[in-house]
Amino acid sequence: MNKNSSNTMALAPSTSSKRETVCIFGTGDFGRALGHKMMQSGYPVVFGSRSTQTSSLIPKGAEVFSHAEAAQKAAIIIIAIQRQHYNFLIPLAEILRGKVLVDVSNNLKINQYPESNAEYLAQLVPGAKVVKAFNTVSAWALQSGTLDASRKVFVCGDDMEAKQMVMAIVHALGLTPVDQGSLLAAQEIENYPLQLFPMWKFPVLLSLGLTAFFFFYCLARDVIYPYVYENKDFSFFIAISIPNRICPILALILLALVYLPGVIAAIIQLYRGTKYRRFPDWLDKWMLCRKQLGLVALAFASLHVLYTLLIPIRFFVRWRISSRIVSQALNNKTEPLNTTNAWLSDSYLALGTLGFFLFVLLGITSLPSVSNNVNWREFRFVQSKLGYLTLILCTAHTLVYGGNRFLSPSSYRWYLPNAYMFSLIVPCIVLVVKFVLIFPCLDKPLTRIRQGWERNPQYSEQSNYIINKSAV
Repeated sequence: MNKNSSNTMALAPSTSSKRETVCIFGTGDFGRALGHKMMQSGYPVVFGSRSTQTSSLIPKGAEVFSHAEAAQKAAIIIIAIQRQHYNFLIPLAEILRGKVLVDVSNNLKINQYPESNAEYLAQLVPGAKVVKAFNTVSAWALQSGTLDASRKVFVCGDDMEAKQMVMAIVHALGLTPVDQGSLLAAQEIENYPLQLFPMWKFPVLLSLGLTAFFFFYCLARDVIYPYVYENKDFSFFIAISIPNRICPILALILLALVYLPGVIAAIIQLYRGTKYRRFPDWLDKWMLCRKQLGLVALAFASLHVLYTLLIPIRFFVRWRISSRIVSQALNNKTEPLNTTNAWLSDSYLALGTLGFFLFVLLGITSLPSVSNNVNWREFRFVQSKLGYLTLILCTAHTLVYGGNRFLSPSSYRWYLPNAYMFSLIVPCIVLVVKFVLIFPCLDKPLTRIRQGWERNPQYSEQSNYIINKSAV
């Protein structure tokens, strides 16, 4: 077996200062990119291919042999070939016996086959030690060196020693190996690259649905109603005015929806008297996508800030201000300062500014690079305590903006309330229920339940037994 000198590899199974030769079956984009990266890390690389002629695309210093010859030169063989071409391995079964075969393939669809590609490979070559790895790293990332977004490499296999050897290679390439257990996890690992923002699906669809609803709602109230009853054309409101109404509404509703599942979970735990029973599936999924809901809410809040900054330079606003000034000059009349309105205006702006500042702070602390550098108590303080403070400030910002319009008949066009009133429903429910939950008569038993106390331990053990039995 050929060996080459290099630095000692972290996580390597042996203490030798030389790296083992690695064989790669397949000279496609990924095989060549992975081979080049391995050679940069000090690994001798041989390629197994149908054609043994050396191409200019093959990394300099690598050798190309037939599959049988290449397999005899290395103990670790990376199968950089699609599943439909695995049949050529069957005649090589004796040569591959005892070898470590690393399956790096992906499929075109989630759960495309009954078993994973790695399990299928293990069936074709039963004497080999099959490990799943590298399928979450792209050839482009390996070639360009931009591995920040895909540094984790999920590894699974039934042979622990083989897994350790592959994880040592992963670590030597500057990547982070993550042990996912036995080869049964291969299907999940293969499905991972095929998922398109799985945690973002619900927040995005919800946001699109709410955006469409409030757009047509505001269109009816602010554009169609004045045109029908007052013969005024405010169709230009579609460009800025209506979006600037929709964005803060969605930001506040989505922010409240971040904290509503936690409140519901607390009520369920108080009702059940234990934390050892699973929440309903819909609540589990909702809680898992709270971060994405918060980031979408932050995006809408940021758009609201940008739209608000555009207000002074809008032609309609400048026309309305100039018309008001001319009217006062012609009538020789000026309006005195209304300190009540001044207080309301300044309070509204101050609450909005503070709320948006904390909103941005929540978004920053949710980034992995920041959250990984704070302990759990600090993260919980920011996301929970400051999160509720953000919700209070943003709700107060909305209340001060239109609190005096609730009882104004002119605010109800076609008996429809102003759109911002809808944005207060969910936040007020969350804040009121949360306020009730902090009463000692509820907070103390809830804290005890979350520390492991159970109102009816016998029932809990019975339910856990039933859950475990059904899982088996």
